[in-house]
Amino acid sequence: MDEVSGDAVRRGTELLWAELGGDPALPDRVTYTGPSGLLAARLPVMDLARATVAVAGLAAVERQGLPGPVRVDDGAVATAFVSERHLRIDGRAPVTFAPLSRFWRAADGWVRTHANYPHHRRALLDALGVDADGVAAAIAERKAVDVESAVYAAGGLAVALRTPSEWAAHEQGREVAARPLLTRERLDDTPPRRRSGGPLRVLDLTRVIAGPVATRTLALLGADVLRIDPPGNPELPDQHAETDVGKRTAALDLDRPSDRRTFDELLDAADVLVTGYRPGALDRFGPHRPGQVVARLSAWGDYGPWRARRGFDSLVQAATGIAVTEGSAAEPGVLPAQALDHGSGYLLAAAVLRSLTEQDRDGGTRLVRLALAQTGHWLTHALPRYDPERYVTETEGPLGRLRHARSPVSYEGGPTGWSRPPGLQGQDAPAWLTA
Repeated sequence: MDEVSGDAVRRGTELLWAELGGDPALPDRVTYTGPSGLLAARLPVMDLARATVAVAGLAAVERQGLPGPVRVDDGAVATAFVSERHLRIDGRAPVTFAPLSRFWRAADGWVRTHANYPHHRRALLDALGVDADGVAAAIAERKAVDVESAVYAAGGLAVALRTPSEWAAHEQGREVAARPLLTRERLDDTPPRRRSGGPLRVLDLTRVIAGPVATRTLALLGADVLRIDPPGNPELPDQHAETDVGKRTAALDLDRPSDRRTFDELLDAADVLVTGYRPGALDRFGPHRPGQVVARLSAWGDYGPWRARRGFDSLVQAATGIAVTEGSAAEPGVLPAQALDHGSGYLLAAAVLRSLTEQDRDGGTRLVRLALAQTGHWLTHALPRYDPERYVTETEGPLGRLRHARSPVSYEGGPTGWSRPPGLQGQDAPAWLTA
């Protein structure tokens, strides 16, 4: 196993640990190993993956009072970030994206849709007024933003492809850029709700990947995680098999009085509440109880014009310019993993653990908020990224102005560049330079 080292490898972990308010000395406990070159992309996806897993491990050893080290194996990290591709159920590969979840050409660009859930599929078709065979033609004759608006108005999910600069100019993009990666708040001075003895109780009200990855991680670390879904809209079977390992799951109809009473009793006894629905969707059921740690995950954040919109990793990539960065405006690309989902999941687990540690010391109801769009902004703006322009220079000489790569040979006191540019070919004297 190769050891991975260097400031660039540690930088992401240090940045995230600082966002979480952790002791700046603790990242020294992390060791990095494994093969290089995984999750290759134009954006620093592997750095994001490595750092989010590292801080989850750091938060765990900090809470348990263990010395470490925290071992981060790039091979294990990269495999976990595409874990759905490795899942087999009695030898069968899972369905990751339904046929109508994809990019479509619009009259003036591209649209990304998400129709994995049956009700989202129906909303997409209703908004377009076609059956499944007519989706391509219906989108092709409309502007991308018009499709986006119509599908969202119908309760479906679609976003127009945007470039990074278009997202930066968008009102929601400006809101995201103006805020930190995550927020952690102490709401009051209430003592923690945890009982002496017994595992931590985590009530899981999340869907799809990011939230379930967070609660799956808490279950790994010994928490009693109970996931609740509505009986008429369960998690997709393959998604359940992938992300609900370590948990128990139950179905409750919160509009039924008996189920609502059961839910209230569960919430009363929970130490941690993790939600993954759009902001405000669960307010009528009671947001939390004093003394809990509450973690709220959303797609776009609980601010700005898109605060009430549903969203998934693939849609956030398309809207925020990531798909253009990984491809182009003419032919959008994707990240090598649903990295915003997985990264947000491990980061949310770390934030919950850090909040529990701080709560043990200082008490208080704790609130953590994170959005996929914020994770995307951190990926594109906070992490160091390869930019060839940093490593080229220009030189004037007999051949004109040359733009060329700098030498990679560098050491203290050494040359910063060549002493002369190339001359006209064959025109130098056939003699050595004189002193």
